Amino acid sequence: MKKAMITAAVILSLGAIFSFAPFPTVRGGSSEVEKSAPVNITFSKEVAPIFYKSCAECHRPGEVAPFSVMSYKEVRPWAKAIREKVVSREMPPWHADPNHGQWLNERRLSQKEIDTIVAWVDGGGKEGDPKDLPPAPKFTDGWGIGQPDETFSIPEQQVPADGVVKYLYLRVPTNFQEDRWITAAEIRSSARSAVHHVIVFIQDPKSSARVDNNLLVGTAPGEQPAIYRPGTARKIPAGAILVFQMHYTPNGAATKDITTVGLKYAKEPPQHQLFTRPVLNTTFVIPAGASSHEVKSTFTFKEDVHLASLMPHMHLRGKDFEIKATYPDGTAIVLLNVPKYDFNWQTYYVPKEPIAIPKGTKIDCVAHFDNSLNNKFNPDPNTDVKWGEQTWEEMMIGWLSYYPDSGAAAKAAE
Repeated sequence: MKKAMITAAVILSLGAIFSFAPFPTVRGGSSEVEKSAPVNITFSKEVAPIFYKSCAECHRPGEVAPFSVMSYKEVRPWAKAIREKVVSREMPPWHADPNHGQWLNERRLSQKEIDTIVAWVDGGGKEGDPKDLPPAPKFTDGWGIGQPDETFSIPEQQVPADGVVKYLYLRVPTNFQEDRWITAAEIRSSARSAVHHVIVFIQDPKSSARVDNNLLVGTAPGEQPAIYRPGTARKIPAGAILVFQMHYTPNGAATKDITTVGLKYAKEPPQHQLFTRPVLNTTFVIPAGASSHEVKSTFTFKEDVHLASLMPHMHLRGKDFEIKATYPDGTAIVLLNVPKYDFNWQTYYVPKEPIAIPKGTKIDCVAHFDNSLNNKFNPDPNTDVKWGEQTWEEMMIGWLSYYPDSGAAAKAAE
């Protein structure tokens, strides 16, 4: 079990708050602003709809972003900073190469939307007529998935002011009398600033399968709650135990934490049962000073499946990551390319349509790591780096969420 738990350290949840941003056509240069954006731009009429659609999920009271976009008064002091971040495409955060794949949860702004924001700021950041404001998006306080049907919490934990806290594994019984199908899940921590990540696994009392092969949901920097595509769900069997993997990162002030997972239940069994599996390499050594060290991993599917999401995972030395499928007929396709990996934004990429993966398809993951002085996030460029749980160590995993074509009765991943 200990070995399984170490492997489990990096499982992260399917992030799927679905925002239907158009697939972008990237253009550059300030001259484009005049061509594609109206001249007299106001917050109320042109800018607020963009912010409500693409930013308010995080930029609202009580959430992780440093300011709210829900009103002109809250936004206006940040106008120049917003301009800088949207022009550089740092915000909204989205790191997938647009040349490979189209994504249901894409957060990128279109060039026209960027031009509109730029024109608004350059024109003085006018408010306009408040009557032009669109209806504000509605959120459930404290929850991105809406009000959960049920919640489960760990006992209160004491987090020290400093030092290294080893991973904790806390067991919370569900007391379910029957199987439950989960359509959405979200993790919330009362001491968010001291929590690096949380992963919740399902321990089936009737199965000897490793707990890290039975993911429910997780949260990490930048990760969204899990809302699954209609017709798909994760199963929590009767009598199951929820195992919380807690990674605390002391930040200079002792604190207390209660972490809670909220669940929404399907009213009937889904068409497809979701599973998640790693395509990983745990034996690599990244030499000290290496600026682009390559690490590969591979996996071949032994049944027909559809991929529901893809996610790269590395730590602070992660540079880029590619996931490629080679089909039984020899055709090779890049499913996902992340040319500039960002550890602070753990993103699951949800294809607009599930990707058919026939039996015998090989999945190859190729990652590069920057262990040099040029990497400003590098904890120590003078040491060789191996696989490990802590952020100053490294990991290399391509996470695949999928459903077997055989339907909801499919067996769990081995």
